[in-house]
Amino acid sequence: MAGWQAKLDQKETLMSITRIDPEHRMSEAIIHNETVYYTSVPENLDDDAEAQTANALAVIDNILTRVGSDKSRILDATIFLVNLEDFPAMNRAWDAWVSPGNAPVRCTVQANLMNPKYKVEIKIIAAM
Repeated sequence: MAGWQAKLDQKETLMSITRIDPEHRMSEAIIHNETVYYTSVPENLDDDAEAQTANALAVIDNILTRVGSDKSRILDATIFLVNLEDFPAMNRAWDAWVSPGNAPVRCTVQANLMNPKYKVEIKIIAAM
């Protein structure tokens, strides 16, 4: 019986969902099955795409540190970029930031973002 309960407790722990700073519309981040889900937007909205990307990546570093992970554990990144012309600038910031030897799967999508000052938005999935 004790072994069965331990397996059930382990399954419940793995299947639990932890919402970081939940609000009515969204949570800051979600942890499920030892995996972190997070979307970062820049805080420096008057800067260019390279600076906004660097800022959004720094915000990712902060949230990953907060939950006990780091950028070397990122599995997948989706980058939403408003202007295709900003692709080289975004890549400069990304290349300066990404963990050497630990680059995640990544795609970049051109998208109109909800705040007209956003030049970039980055969605990540990371292991704990």
